[in-house]
Parts: sequence; C-alpha cells; structure tokens
Amino acid sequence: MSPSPEEIFEAAGVRGFLHARRLGTAESVGVDADTLVVMASVVKVPLVLEFARQVAAGQLDPADRVRATAADRLGGSGTAGFADDAEYSLRDAALLALSVSDNTAADLLFDRVGVENVRSLLAELGLSRTSIIGAPRDLLRTIIDDTSAGLPLRALDPARTSATTPREMTSLLSAIWRDPGPGAQVREWMSAQVSWHRLTAGFPPEVAVAAKTGTMPGIRNEIGIATYPDGSAYAVAVFTVGGAETLRRPDIDRAIGDAARAAVEALRS
Repeated sequence: MSPSPEEIFEAAGVRGFLHARRLGTAESVGVDADTLVVMASVVKVPLVLEFARQVAAGQLDPADRVRATAADRLGGSGTAGFADDAEYSLRDAALLALSVSDNTAADLLFDRVGVENVRSLLAELGLSRTSIIGAPRDLLRTIIDDTSAGLPLRALDPARTSATTPREMTSLLSAIWRDPGPGAQVREWMSAQVSWHRLTAGFPPEVAVAAKTGTMPGIRNEIGIATYPDGSAYAVAVFTVGGAETLRRPDIDRAIGDAARAAVEALRS
C-alpha cells in the first residue's frame, strides 16, 4: 500500500498541511486543511489574478513599463537579484513573479494593482481567512525590524503575516481554473514556473502541472493544478513547517510532491 500524505510528511520530518479537490466536483481530501499557514510567495498568485482581471476590465495596460532600480531590488531570483536597472512591461512583471518568483517584479506589480484591490478580490471569492500584509518589500521590512529588535520573526508566524489555509488556496485555484479569461492567463504563467522540484516532481510526465512555490526558512509551500491526460484536473495546496536548518532540503521538496500525488490518487480511486 502506498504511504498516505501524513506518513510522507512524518518521514520527511515536517508538519504538513494539505488540501486537494477534484475540480468541477465537491470531492476533496485534506490534512489539517483549515489550519492557518504562512503564504510566502504563494501570495503572488492572487496578485497576478487581480492584475489579469484589471487588464481584462481595461483598468491597466499590460504593455505599460515599469523600472526596477537599485532601490527596488531585494535580492533573490529574477530582477530582484540584478546588478543593474531593468525595465519591462507589467505583463512581463506578472510572468517573472510567477515563473521565477521575482520579488521585485511582484513589488512593482503590487504598486500598480494595489494591495487593497488584491484584498478585495480575496473577499469577493469568499476567502475570509486569507490575509495579505503587503508586498514582498513590506514583508522584508518586518524581518529587518524584528531581527534588529531581537524579536521572533512575524514573517514566520501565520497570525502576524500574510497567511491562508490549504482549503482556501484550492478554492482560489478552482476560481482560476473555471475562468476562461483572466484565470486562463494566470494558468499559462503558472505553467511557466521553472521550479519542478515540488508538486511537479510528484506526478508522472504526462500530467501537466501549473503551480507556484513559496519558501522561507523552515517553510516550504506549493499550490497548483494537476491535469491528467483524461482531462480530469485537481487543485492541490501543500504547506510544510520544519527543516529550518537550511533552505536546500530536496527531501522535503520531494515530500511535497509525493504527498500531493498521494492525495490526488486517493481522489482518483
């Protein structure tokens, strides 16, 4: 018998929180699916959905340009780690935010989209337990302030930072999946994610996965949609806590994919 998601999390030495649902139905499975968890870069999914909605409504021109300067660069992947200034369109900022988790691109997109508008989107979708404290730069400020004061990091506490639940994230993914307009664009950008070591690693090559990771010390997440060759699709949200000694833990990354696969196979059976 294949191991359960709970057994997979235990073997990896982490606490796991998971929800999976067969899209278009009421069928779902979960592990502590209503527990509040830290979003980390998963926050970029509702951000980009709101951007795509504003573009569709004619409120934003996706070709408008933004410039990432030294003052904007937080360090990390994409333009966030560039040595020199860079300029790109809003739609390329959305692609960078989802494909390589570019924090600077996300900051510039938040500036145009508006944090309050992303919060309004969450409320409209009924995601009452999902909260956003601000853009990536706002999260970094809490880390700097807390480190300077010798305090526990708010960024690692779901009660004091951008947070959600696995069940609410599969609800968000469901809204994205059934939307033929902005949602379809978000799925396309999520499909371009370069990180294949979590959800994607858990599924066979013939299963298409569109996903977004989130990572902080001791926190590893991913949400996504897995579509099988028979056309059935599954929204999965996996969040883990543990393994804080290093950011590089391929065993935990793989456990996220294996737990997701186990949950989906339980639904398929």
